[in-house]
Amino acid sequence: MRRVTLFVNGTTTNGRVVAVYGSLDDLLSVASSKLGIRASSVYNGNGGLIDDISLIRDDDVLFISEGELCEEPQEDLSGPEKSQTHTDWLTLNVGGRCFTTTRSTLVSQEPESMLAHMFKEKDVWGNKQDSQGAYLIDRSPDYFEPILNYLRHGQLIINEGINPLGVLEEARFFGIEQLAEQLETLIKSSQPPDDHSPLTRKEFIRFLLATTTKSELRCQAANLQGVKMLCTNAEGASLRGCNFEDPAGIKANLEGANLKGVDMEGSQMTGINLRVATLKNAKLKNCNLRGATLAGTDLENCDLSGCDLQEANLRGSNVKGAIFEEMLTPLHMSQSVR
Repeated sequence: MRRVTLFVNGTTTNGRVVAVYGSLDDLLSVASSKLGIRASSVYNGNGGLIDDISLIRDDDVLFISEGELCEEPQEDLSGPEKSQTHTDWLTLNVGGRCFTTTRSTLVSQEPESMLAHMFKEKDVWGNKQDSQGAYLIDRSPDYFEPILNYLRHGQLIINEGINPLGVLEEARFFGIEQLAEQLETLIKSSQPPDDHSPLTRKEFIRFLLATTTKSELRCQAANLQGVKMLCTNAEGASLRGCNFEDPAGIKANLEGANLKGVDMEGSQMTGINLRVATLKNAKLKNCNLRGATLAGTDLENCDLSGCDLQEANLRGSNVKGAIFEEMLTPLHMSQSVR
């Protein structure tokens, strides 16, 4: 949808912003209603008669007449703003990519921003131009595009694949404070909540299902106190530095879980239930497994170096190729391992 600003022929005050749709007659009908005149003709800022609605672009400034020829708008601005016009088109070369817009777009939405001051008055900042006359700005074009669109219609829209953090950095650079506040809110809302309550099995399963490839699952330094993950498939996931230990005494339960190749290095897992779980090729280096239940667990080629396995139950577990060097305490087993 395009939007335009309409003024009565010969003026630049009391304009109306309207949506463009349908035919030229539809636009004239809307203009008549908004401006309180019997609109019959539409002119652009250069006095050219518009007879085809497809010639109208988004953010154009148009002058509506009742039949008379286009008249030069009466100058009603004073001071520095006198040289500024709504139809002053210019091109910006941002990081090698060109954007065409109006001076009004750059200064109207947030008039106190650095970007507005750069273009509020012609040539005040001595802006450098390329061979085609485009103003050179050494910033990222990908991050500048959503900023320019915000200045055009006041809505924050970020296309897929564009990092909001980059857009935020550009908004701060150009001093567009209201947009920066919106971006900060957006980024904060997209981050996982800082919730210290333990996850239920249902909540963690929902988290697992959201990741198509489990090897891409990252849940590092998470608080998983007392989590229930019976028979869960988290093969290849990264759970480094997670806390499974519940001070209230509720034991985390991962019985029968598929944790093949999982990286749980440095995790706190006192009393955890890993009975008959699969931990083949897993990285459990420097984990606290004091009092853990590992009966029947497949620990083949598992790295357990530096682990605290005091009072851990490894009865019937498969420790073929497992690494036990650098253990902090002697290994205590309720029965011998196979």
